Order: sequence, then structure tokens, then C-alpha cells
Amino acid sequence: MSASTLAASATSAPFEIYSDEFRRILGSNPQLELLSNDFKFSEGVCWVEQGQFLVVSDFLNDRVMKWTEREGLTVYRQPAQTANGNAVDAEGRVISCLTRARSVVRFEHDGSQTVLADSYDGKKLTSPNDVVVKSDGSIWFTDPDYGWLVAEFGHCQPPEQHRNRVYRVAPDTLEVTIASEDFDKPNGICFSPDERILYIGDTGMTHGAFRPHRLMAFDVQADGRTLSNPRLFADINPWVPDGFRCDVDGNVYVGAGDGVQIFNPAGKMLGKILTPEAVGNLSFGMSDKQTLFIGASSSLFAVKLQTAGAK
Repeated sequence: MSASTLAASATSAPFEIYSDEFRRILGSNPQLELLSNDFKFSEGVCWVEQGQFLVVSDFLNDRVMKWTEREGLTVYRQPAQTANGNAVDAEGRVISCLTRARSVVRFEHDGSQTVLADSYDGKKLTSPNDVVVKSDGSIWFTDPDYGWLVAEFGHCQPPEQHRNRVYRVAPDTLEVTIASEDFDKPNGICFSPDERILYIGDTGMTHGAFRPHRLMAFDVQADGRTLSNPRLFADINPWVPDGFRCDVDGNVYVGAGDGVQIFNPAGKMLGKILTPEAVGNLSFGMSDKQTLFIGASSSLFAVKLQTAGAK
């Protein structure tokens, strides 16, 4: 990564190492690089492999930014209907959760926009938050009620859905079905590398100290469309589990109040990458997928690791 692209020079990062496995992941000389501190709130960090660039939702500035190693940070889309979580499909098209538009949309290569989901059972979605694309082309997204509760980035319209849910969009018909409604406020979402497990964060604690701040795991059934066996993967402290990703070994990298918390597939914490602000989202990227990009509130960081992100 070229130093000329950085908003500030690399600095030694505070790493908390609880295992030899995390020591291996970090390598001998890990460095946390500050790429930018020009965000109001960085979310939806997503690497677009086909274009070799990163998109980041500057959530509270109502824009989506683009980062490349050569050009640094530029505006990708503005206004953005308060875009939050982003994902990319097999054709390299960016899929975004639009809080104010209450929809999940796909941005085509010609610049046009396709609405993938904006309602269920004839009623508007509440405020789609985060999204993931499965290898079969289906799209899974969370729909908490933050767009109703928070005037700063929301629409403040009472929900038409009576539950906060996780939904699945069929790849061909775009039929929207319920994947789960066992949540207070479903937020981040991510498949394990083999897609047999779906991880979903519950961030109800944002609106009450005794409400959930946990990461749940579900088994994906053989039909590839339904979930079973909901179970606690990890309680996250401090704050809540926002965005998260898996590496090729199935370790889970969770955005939290103190940075990125890394867990093995059994839910044991391996270590932490500490950041000065809470982490909203993250993504593996670059050509070898060994750079972890971290959106931490006003900042965007990167750290080169000795492991790669799962496809």
C-alpha cells in the first residue's frame, strides 16, 4: 500500500493478543494505517474485487465514498438516501441498504438503480441496515427500526412491519421472505466461509442498557433458504456488534466499541485491534484480500494481515 495514498502516516497499532493464532494472523510487524479521518460516520465498508476499489458509506453526510490505492478517497455517490450497509454481487454490482428510502437497491454498471426490496406482505420495510450476498445470488438483509427512531439519519415514519426482521431476496424472482424475526434490532450480517452458518448481530442495547448486544449464529438448512438452531455466538462488550466479516479460516472479525474483536469459529476471542472510536463496519480487500479495512466512526483504517478474507 503506497504511503502517498494515506491521509496520515502509519502508526503502531495497539493490539491485544490472547492467542498464538492471533499472533500468526498479525505477523511480525503489524501496522494500522489511517487512510482518512474525514467521515462523519463511516459504515458499509465493502471491497469491490472486480474494480479493485473500496466503498464506504459516509452515513451521516449522506454520501458513499470510494477509495483506491492510486487516487485515495473520492465521492462515489451523493446524495445517497442515507446508504448504510453495502455488499457486492458476483457481477461486481454494489448493493446498498438505503435507510431513508426504506429499500435495498442494486447499482447497475450503466449507473441505473434496481430496487431489489422495499416491502414485505404489501407493507413498507422499516430501515434496511446491512446486507450480504450468498453464492447462489440470494440477498439477505437486516431491517431494524433505527430509521424510525433516529431523526438524524432516518425517515421518522412509524413502522408498517410489526417486527424487526432478517429477510431473504430470491435471486431470480426477487421474492422477499422472512429468514428470522428472533431479534430486538438485527444489524450486521455475514455468512461463514462454507455458508453453512449465518451470523447476525443484535444491537438492541443502543436503545436500552439491558437489551441485547450479542452475535447470534444460525445453521443454514440444506435448501439454502431457511435457518435453524439459533444460538449465542458471543456477547460483545463494550457497546454492540455492528458490522463483521469472516476470514478464510472462519474466524469472525467484529466491529465493537473498542475496535475489532476477533473470535475463532467456536466463539473464543483471539484478540483485538483497538481503535480510538467505535467500529461500524469492516471488509477484507486488495488483490490478495489480506488487508482489513476498518470504518471507525470518523476514520477509515487499514491493516495488512497474514490471512485472507473469505469470499
